[in-house]
Amino acid sequence: MNITVLGAGAWGTALAISLSASHRVTLWARDVEQIEAMRGTRENKHYLPDIALPPNLELSSNFPVACSGAELVIIAVPTAALRSILLQLVQPPRPAVGGRLSVLWLCKGFEAESAKLPHQVVAEVLPEGCQYGVLSGPSFAQEVARGFPTALTLASADEEFARSAAHALHHAYLRIYTSSDMVGVEVGGAVKNVMAIAAGICDGMGLGHNARAALLTRGLAEITRLGLKLGGRSETLSGLSGVGDLILTCTGDLSRNRQVGLLLAQQHDLAEILRRLGHVAEGVYTVREVHRIAQRLGVAMPICEAVYRILYEQVPAAEMVAELLNRTPHSEFEDV
Repeated sequence: MNITVLGAGAWGTALAISLSASHRVTLWARDVEQIEAMRGTRENKHYLPDIALPPNLELSSNFPVACSGAELVIIAVPTAALRSILLQLVQPPRPAVGGRLSVLWLCKGFEAESAKLPHQVVAEVLPEGCQYGVLSGPSFAQEVARGFPTALTLASADEEFARSAAHALHHAYLRIYTSSDMVGVEVGGAVKNVMAIAAGICDGMGLGHNARAALLTRGLAEITRLGLKLGGRSETLSGLSGVGDLILTCTGDLSRNRQVGLLLAQQHDLAEILRRLGHVAEGVYTVREVHRIAQRLGVAMPICEAVYRILYEQVPAAEMVAELLNRTPHSEFEDV
């Protein structure tokens, strides 16, 4: 299959490397200098240092050329850039995408201001007849690029497309499961990044493993409440794109969002933290939209609220932890 991956960050590069073993893959980035450097070194030094790019992986900074003849386009950019990439795909001069336009995206979050999930943005931009879905789950880019076993969920309202795309991408070290619940998959993938910031704060303050286990469990309750309110399914949020991604992102040292929390616990300024990371930490932006949605829909999300106040109201992390611990006791499964 001819596959084009749009976005040469860590995750886009890792998936391109993984899929190039059995497909003809082109990796695109808008930055000409980045692509030229990758051509010269056969390595993405900024995002995936010390991992060689396969000889057969094509690299391009020319959007129409990169997409020409693609049977599947995989969008691997931050949520903030999703709409603009989609518009490039469909507006003149439209690239010569092979046959019926088939699109997957890897981004996790809500669109700023509109608070729309990625599949809602895609539905607004792509013309009727296109096939599309989301690919999500517990997946550190470095491990995927190195060929470590990974399992993901591919969700689409078009179940036939989900099955055929999953079959095409599935290989010995990349297991792809299918779902028809795009809402559940996307909510799990988005809000777990907020919980990872909270987990980083918890670990950075030395609150212990008991506290982290409680945080993850109560965090899952918040994710599930929001997911159900938006139309997702509870079983999805107990699967790879919910519990699986939550566990990985909240406990793994490779998690950028967890790193944000660790540095917040050390009282570093947010702007300084983001400069130090050098990569996008989606949870920083996702929490603003989650805060707005939760307030609008009346969904109780105290952990997300605490992260929002730490990031955007400059409330000290220790103060918010004390406030969470002093909340009135109630039934474990009560929605408050």
